[in-house]
Amino acid sequence: MVKILFVCLGNICRSPTAEGVFRHQASKAGIKDGFTQDVFIDSAGTAGFHLAAPPDKRAQLTALKFGVDIGDLKARKLSLEDYSDFNYILAMDKDNLSVMRKKCPEEHQHKLYLFMSFAENSPGITEVPDPYYGEIEDFDKAYDFIDRASQGFLYHIQQKYNL
Repeated sequence: MVKILFVCLGNICRSPTAEGVFRHQASKAGIKDGFTQDVFIDSAGTAGFHLAAPPDKRAQLTALKFGVDIGDLKARKLSLEDYSDFNYILAMDKDNLSVMRKKCPEEHQHKLYLFMSFAENSPGITEVPDPYYGEIEDFDKAYDFIDRASQGFLYHIQQKYNL
């Protein structure tokens, strides 16, 4: 099983959207998600601002617009155990990646990536911008970036793990 963790700052906008979008794309590709399945998909935040809170309403509305329901997800903080438990820990931006690198044990550093590094059709775009302080259009932009990176990451794990 491949375990995948999406990470942003508060785990209420970008990372739960990435969790939902990737789960949706994987399901459409016939890849099953869960503890006894092909993949296990989760999300977390580097800060514990919103513990157990659902995703931001704007993130939920944006995802629903594209047929992805993230309303049942709950925010949690990235834990030290996550570094050993997950195969891929995908940061939405460089700031969160930097925080992760400082806390991650050396033997697990190879698991840390910028999520957008998997987006094959987005040259020059390295981060998913944080829409939290913006308008609904900013959530649409973040969703578009997440969708692109999810497609590339799905292709990556399909090739690497023969899924």
